[in-house]
Amino acid sequence: MSYPSSSDEIAKQAPESVSKSVESVGNTSLVDPSDALSFPEGGFTAWGTVLGALLIQFCGFGYVSAYGVFQGKHIYFYTQTYLTNSTPSAIAWIGSVNAFLILSVGIVSGRMVDRGAFYPVMKIGCLLQCFFLFMLSLAKPEQYYQASLIFLSQGIGLGFAMGLTNVPSIAVISHHFQRRKAFAMGIVAAGGSLGAIFHPVMLNNLINGRLGFANGVRASAALSGGLLFIANLLMRTRLPPQQKIVSYTRVLKNSSRDGAYICTCVGMAAFEFGYFFESFYLQLDSTLHGLSQGFSFYSNCLSPRQLTILSSGSFIGRLTGGVVAAYVGIPNTIIVSSLISSAVLFAMVGLHSATSVAVIAVSYGVFSGGVVAMMGPLISHLTPEFSHTGARMGIAFATSSAPICGAVLTSHYIWWKAAILAGASEPYQAALSVFG
Repeated sequence: MSYPSSSDEIAKQAPESVSKSVESVGNTSLVDPSDALSFPEGGFTAWGTVLGALLIQFCGFGYVSAYGVFQGKHIYFYTQTYLTNSTPSAIAWIGSVNAFLILSVGIVSGRMVDRGAFYPVMKIGCLLQCFFLFMLSLAKPEQYYQASLIFLSQGIGLGFAMGLTNVPSIAVISHHFQRRKAFAMGIVAAGGSLGAIFHPVMLNNLINGRLGFANGVRASAALSGGLLFIANLLMRTRLPPQQKIVSYTRVLKNSSRDGAYICTCVGMAAFEFGYFFESFYLQLDSTLHGLSQGFSFYSNCLSPRQLTILSSGSFIGRLTGGVVAAYVGIPNTIIVSSLISSAVLFAMVGLHSATSVAVIAVSYGVFSGGVVAMMGPLISHLTPEFSHTGARMGIAFATSSAPICGAVLTSHYIWWKAAILAGASEPYQAALSVFG
């Protein structure tokens, strides 16, 4: 995959569409083309936007990682108390739909950011996220209509709301950084891993403590609301929106002719197969392989030790991914991280002890985190026009939102088949990066 050899070349090769957009702004005294095209690469506004975007990811993907609190085997909230008439498979659809919408709604929200609607999209998304969390707290146990209420609020409502904020919070970083974009986006991506560590622990203690389900969810909603409010105060756009509206059909047509971009989308989708498998099934795999009673308990409780280790490793990987990419380049970072992640997934076939689980969790967390952190910068670098950045990110993330390894695992838990499929899929990310 070809990239400019230096940050100076990137700055010089500014997209023509941005120049036209800046020149066509009504009040030219307020917008200087040279100022708009010279990225600040820092400053209070730029790093404030990074912090705000991190908080969006913390309250978005970080909260999704806490779904095991509601579905967990030992906690019985949904399976044994709130949704007694629903099967575990039906309950799992709540979290699956939520995760799918977070990624797929980016097709819409990303395009709206390109058209200058960043602030309305973020405000609506954050307000809806708080609203649906409070709606979830109204659910009562052992009532027929509660299944619909929980699915609508937590599955569809929260998924849609978080989807409105996910891609825009990543795309807005492109307004402030060019040379240090990979590092800045890595910090933003690390917010999701940080939330994946914090939210399950918090909800476990709130719901199992004196507050109970309703007040525990309300407390988490209040915390998320406060953080989202701060995020909206911090995040700022800088580049003007496109003045000449380009139809989404034309964006799709142009993207479909970009071989490097298509390869990247396919590679991201292949990588996500393995990523979802490790995240969803590591704790179940360790339990069924006869680990000690103490470790097995943590496999099924609300704050599973393995997933905490995995999220901690991912946090480190996402932070360091941007630093490494500054020296070796984004493609090389993705290639090495993908290949090592693949090897770790193959190693799940031989999982047999608590030590092996811990090693697999932290190793996969670090190297897969490096790949995840580089997805945003990769799409941004492959976008010739800044005015299409949000749309292209939305399309790329939407194509990687459908995990299938669970179907290969089957109800008989044939681990080697699923592990081999997951491990074999991830090298495609590295191979397609080279091809692109």
